[in-house]
Amino acid sequence: MSALKTNFQKPAGIPGLAERHHYILSRLKTEGHVNVHDLCKDLNVSSVTIRKDLKLLEDKNLLFRTHGGGTSSNPYTADRPVNEKESIRSEEKAAIGYAAAALIEPNDCIIIASGTTVLSLARNINPQGNLTVITAALGVANELNRHPQAEVLMLGGILRKSSSSSTGIYAEKILDDISCSKLFLGVDGIDLEFGFTTTNVMEAQLNRKMIATAQKTIVLADSTKFGKRGFGKICPLEEIDQVITDKGISEHMLQTLKEAGVEVMVV
Repeated sequence: MSALKTNFQKPAGIPGLAERHHYILSRLKTEGHVNVHDLCKDLNVSSVTIRKDLKLLEDKNLLFRTHGGGTSSNPYTADRPVNEKESIRSEEKAAIGYAAAALIEPNDCIIIASGTTVLSLARNINPQGNLTVITAALGVANELNRHPQAEVLMLGGILRKSSSSSTGIYAEKILDDISCSKLFLGVDGIDLEFGFTTTNVMEAQLNRKMIATAQKTIVLADSTKFGKRGFGKICPLEEIDQVITDKGISEHMLQTLKEAGVEVMVV
């Protein structure tokens, strides 16, 4: 049992309904989510009982149920226009982009996916030597087009209006002939069980192709993305090499990522 969990006083014996609910909500308030398996062990009751408890608490609007547990905030994220998302957590995104830009090496060949956080990366890039960038995002391409040392390869395909980026089979086919050192990936959600997600299934498919093309995958995500999940699954936690995020990440999220073999940089 982790150090976080030892902060909770377990009810003695077989707890009643009110005691179980108090314990679940206390855990939820501190950790942001609860797990059915852990609650069964801590409260010495069956998974059926815990699932009924979670359903009752959800009916009272005290939590949101997820696969295998519950969370304090709505885990499902909706698609929003890129200009609307750009104003959200802008300072954190700028700091993440600045830190990510420092990882780019002279004469590097990289992929930059779509999203407002990777756009912050593009704004912080100052190429040393020649830099080759493959991207599906119009905003990223426009930012890098002003650098004489940067060669930009745009992925073609269907233009997704909400993200101003291309998706589809044509974008994926171009990646068949490419090998890059790093992929800088933006996501809409990071769920400990479901993995890294985006709100669009076609974009998720393109992201998986990008991961297969790059030697190292680095996710850029502000801390509000943790505990969220989009419609399209990109990959499980262990397929990502590194995450760069801000100080709002919870200790539990941080430790779980590290246990999955993911390097985490907090800025």
